Amino acid sequence: MLGKPGCHLCDDARAIIERVAAELDVRVEERDITASEEDTRLYWEQIPVTLINGVQHDFWRVDENRLRAAITELRARR
Repeated sequence: MLGKPGCHLCDDARAIIERVAAELDVRVEERDITASEEDTRLYWEQIPVTLINGVQHDFWRVDENRLRAAITELRARR
C-alpha cells in the first residue's frame, strides 16, 4: 500500500488490507509516498494506492471483496 501520514483514507484501507492479508496469509508492505519525490509526483492524487505484486490494483478506496478475489485469482494461476 502506498499512503502518507495523516491520511484517513489510508487508515481505512490499511485496516481492510491487513484483514484480507491475515485471512489469506500474505505479506503486506506499506510505503510512505512523502519519502520519495517520484512517489509523491506519481501518486499524490490517488492515495491510498493498493498494489498487488507491484501492479496497481486500486486507489482511494479498497473494496475488500475485490482485493480478496484478486489475490485468490493470482494464487490460482501459480
